[in-house]
Amino acid sequence: MRFWPFRDRRPAGPPPAEDLLVTEALLRENVEDVLIVRERQIRGGVVAFRGDLRVSPSRAVDALLERFRAFGYTPFIRADGDGVVVQAWPLAEVVERPRVTVNVVLFLLTCASTLVAGANFTGSPTFDAFRAASGPAWFLSGVPFACTLLAILGVHEFGHYFTARHYRAQVSLPFFIPAPPPLFLFGTMGAIIRMRSPARDRNSLFDIAAAGPLAGLAVALPAVVIGLSWSTVTPTPPEGYLAFGDSLLIRWLAYLRFGPIPGGSMIFTHPMADAAWAGFLVTALNLFPVGQLDGGRIAYALFGRRHRTVGILTVAGLVLMGVLTWSPNWFVWAALVFFLIGFHHSPPLDDVTPLSLGRRVVGFACFVLMVLLVPPVPIQTG
Repeated sequence: MRFWPFRDRRPAGPPPAEDLLVTEALLRENVEDVLIVRERQIRGGVVAFRGDLRVSPSRAVDALLERFRAFGYTPFIRADGDGVVVQAWPLAEVVERPRVTVNVVLFLLTCASTLVAGANFTGSPTFDAFRAASGPAWFLSGVPFACTLLAILGVHEFGHYFTARHYRAQVSLPFFIPAPPPLFLFGTMGAIIRMRSPARDRNSLFDIAAAGPLAGLAVALPAVVIGLSWSTVTPTPPEGYLAFGDSLLIRWLAYLRFGPIPGGSMIFTHPMADAAWAGFLVTALNLFPVGQLDGGRIAYALFGRRHRTVGILTVAGLVLMGVLTWSPNWFVWAALVFFLIGFHHSPPLDDVTPLSLGRRVVGFACFVLMVLLVPPVPIQTG
């Protein structure tokens, strides 16, 4: 899962009342050429001006960013009835030195943990031979799985990173999260990036959020096609088995490759296909329209302040899926979303400019993709 909070700008404490009144007057002087001020309000350390914009929201943000920064404030513009509200938040930007060493160390640890996990996925004759080796050569048996999964996760995160940099948003390099294979089957809990500044508007917010899943799928789709082409149909083991559940997309691709599977048989998947399955699952989970997940950001871009209702309905849907399938995974995911991720989402600077029509189409397509990628029963036994 991808926690993507707006973390490196923290609210400064409200100044004394007399200083705040002086600041409010200065801010008003700087806002009046872009906003016809009809009302002002001070709450805590936040100064809000209600009225009608004289210019477009985008031009207003351009003008107010530099002006408000001189006083230690950041402007947020949102719709309010027939007009708008310009809020001046006392947000102090914390300059944080890049910690590239941390990123590199975590990536190397994730490489090791996914190699160990990959050794449990057989089906590649070339690399399966290394299981009999002693010493470091044994790790090579996990290469097909580890390299495929890391490529999917890495391209996903750098999709976010480069899109954010394109919009001049402050963002960290990806932090990969290693996980011991006995606790986590895939050897990793994914990766995260840290947003250090708010998105400029809903369009940039959408692009940054959607870039990750779509970029990751550009690797996962070819990987699953190649992995299935190297997979075989074998008799079902009489002693029982544990297998990954099929999503609608995986089921369709497997049908194209093998046709109907005869009774008493199953697909023995290549490790590359297993890694692509894991990549699909990670992508689907991140597309849940909740909070700071990629899907939550897409939902905010689509629905604005109604995104919270969408998130609550999503958690209710996860619980319902658990009841219908009797799969405990859905209850676990619902609990993680509710207690760890939550439903909060920080607004962009310009919350007035609507999302473009093309992005709306892509946004709803992302949620259709989520449905296609989620397996109703993630783990099956037989």
